[in-house]
Amino acid sequence: MTDSRVSIGKILPPAGLPRMLAVQSALWGVGVGAFLAGSVVFYSLYVGLSPARIGIGLSVAGFTAVIGSMPLGHLADVLGGRRAWAFGSAARAVAFAAYPLAHSFWPFLLLMVVQTAADTLSIGGRVVYTAAAVTPESRVRVMAFSRAYLNVGWTVGAGLGAGALALDSRPGLLILTFTASAVSAVNAICVARMPTVAPAAAGDGPRPGPWTVLRDLPYAMGSVLYGFLWLHAILWTDVLQLWVITRTDVPKPVLGGLVALNTVLAVAFQVRATRGAASMPGVIRLTRAAALSAAVACPIAAATGSTRGWPAVALLFLAVLLFTATELWASASQWYLQVEVPPAARRGVYAGLDRSVQGVARMAGPAGLTFLVIGSGGWGWWVIGAGFAACALAARPVLAWIERTPRAAERLRL
Repeated sequence: MTDSRVSIGKILPPAGLPRMLAVQSALWGVGVGAFLAGSVVFYSLYVGLSPARIGIGLSVAGFTAVIGSMPLGHLADVLGGRRAWAFGSAARAVAFAAYPLAHSFWPFLLLMVVQTAADTLSIGGRVVYTAAAVTPESRVRVMAFSRAYLNVGWTVGAGLGAGALALDSRPGLLILTFTASAVSAVNAICVARMPTVAPAAAGDGPRPGPWTVLRDLPYAMGSVLYGFLWLHAILWTDVLQLWVITRTDVPKPVLGGLVALNTVLAVAFQVRATRGAASMPGVIRLTRAAALSAAVACPIAAATGSTRGWPAVALLFLAVLLFTATELWASASQWYLQVEVPPAARRGVYAGLDRSVQGVARMAGPAGLTFLVIGSGGWGWWVIGAGFAACALAARPVLAWIERTPRAAERLRL
């Protein structure tokens, strides 16, 4: 009986608010996963857009996230976490429901911008609310449960989306948008009913604007450090798959196994990966481990180009295992920085800075990394691995700089 309780405790968040937060993350994952599974097909066959215009829309959405993350994070600080989270979810529900009405490029583009802005505000509100509602010693662990349940929801949603696409009909495409809209609406209602949390005091004088966060050079350098670390996600989801198809003899179905491996590991070990992420020394260790794991994964991925058969498959799975470890450790350490380092009344805009930097990496990374790896014939893996090794070396001085820098008359806690 005791062993079963321990096992359940590893996969089930603590009762109360932590469990509610995890459920909301799962809901969000179901809606977005269902839509993303067939969004490009929907834009092409239902809206009637060309691939070039779809690409423009996706790029504009990415640019919206880059420039909007800090202002919308600031808005989440001003509105309060729960209100911003609920409002963003409601706006997202409206955008998804309106997609079937967009039969030309400009309405589609407008809805892409609205949906992206709503997502950004919702995410900022969730960070602000979680940090304010959960005790400091539990914050990172609760956020880890939320991420794990998000992955579960994403997987379920992707399955629903695949089922809708299998219908091969316009009603099937409508199922994608209406599922995403309905789930977002339920999410907004549930968030609005969550316990009220008093907003953090902004202090005397006018509230600083969203762009003043850029003056915090130590934190900005930390955002750049983690932004580079998050390139690992592009490497394994995009670049590695292209590498497998063009440079190895690995059967294409193996790619599905790689995705499944990442998903299972992310769900099973995200909470455990937060061990040590309750203090700055622990965060430094986790960040260095994340960077070194990615640094080792890159030459292993390169080696698959000169091996054949099962050894190549084994090396691929090892590379994805290491990239997944980077994901888990980088997430845990960055969550601590987002909720413990900024002044309580500015957590939204600080998290927005992180998302903005990651957005730049997501926009530039696919083309740049693909050219570096595929175009070079493989030696680019070693260059990128050296970049991750440099991140490992930079982690201690950068994070120590963040730790010793006072913010808004508050000195960081160890």
